[in-house]
Amino acid sequence: VQLQAFGGGLVQAGGSLRLSCAASGFTFDDYTIAWFRQAPGKEREGLSCINEIDGSTWHKDSVKDRFTVTADNAKKTVFLQMNSLRPEDTAVYYCAADRAFRYCGDYAEYEYDNWGQGTQVTVSS
Repeated sequence: VQLQAFGGGLVQAGGSLRLSCAASGFTFDDYTIAWFRQAPGKEREGLSCINEIDGSTWHKDSVKDRFTVTADNAKKTVFLQMNSLRPEDTAVYYCAADRAFRYCGDYAEYEYDNWGQGTQVTVSS
């Protein structure tokens, strides 16, 4: 299983970015893909996820009005569209994957066995 997250960068507050998570080495349609982030000095937090079997999604309350997770199954890629970015969104963003057995919003972080390398998002004020 390989995951590669990319698309991060420097953006001004109020701007947008779209992160991508390219997957390979497993049956994409059988997995849940999630996005996490870790800011300096803070714990990693889950942001959103998508179940590739049924297309159901989950977003953390604090970002659900600004972030949207989607997938292109043909390209085996999951996206995180981030709008109205704030300086507090500055973090390293990771994608993670695990077999989809239930609603992805019920997964705990420790259940994800496969992680990408992370992509830095910096939002300037």
